[in-house]
Amino acid sequence: MTKSRVGVYPGTFDPITLGHYDIVRRALTVVDRLVIAIASNDGKSPLFPLEERLAMTRADLADLGAGPDRLEVRGFDNLLMHFANEMGASVIVRGLRAVSDFEYEFQMAGMNTRLDANVETVFLMASEHHQFISSRFVKEITRLGGDVSSFVSPAVVHRLAERFGRVAGDGVA
Repeated sequence: MTKSRVGVYPGTFDPITLGHYDIVRRALTVVDRLVIAIASNDGKSPLFPLEERLAMTRADLADLGAGPDRLEVRGFDNLLMHFANEMGASVIVRGLRAVSDFEYEFQMAGMNTRLDANVETVFLMASEHHQFISSRFVKEITRLGGDVSSFVSPAVVHRLAERFGRVAGDGVA
């Protein structure tokens, strides 16, 4: 019996975007089981509390058809490599949008390898339709009354509208 390959895709997912969705969909072709690891990360002052980010991510990924044996969404508040070990992961999945992401991700991969050489970092390039999407830009565009419906799911558009005190469709959707 071969050991299944477990991957961890970490991030704050504040909120989950179509770019995240694309990376998850593609990562499922690389690993047998994927754990979406949502960092509590209070240092980044997330717009949405952890429980809400978990719920949004679970809802957005439900249509992938991957059961709990293939896809799990969990929060974490410890060192990523400790979390990866707890999950039995041998792979960290990271998405790269642009060259500007590479330097930071390269440094993180190096540090993670020093912490645990048995866990490999795999980079997936963002598809051409999602290279420019970031949660930070989605929040800023929404805050300023812009339309983010091509960057996030309708459910996330609705949650963003609520968070910024707008009605979905009122310059948000």
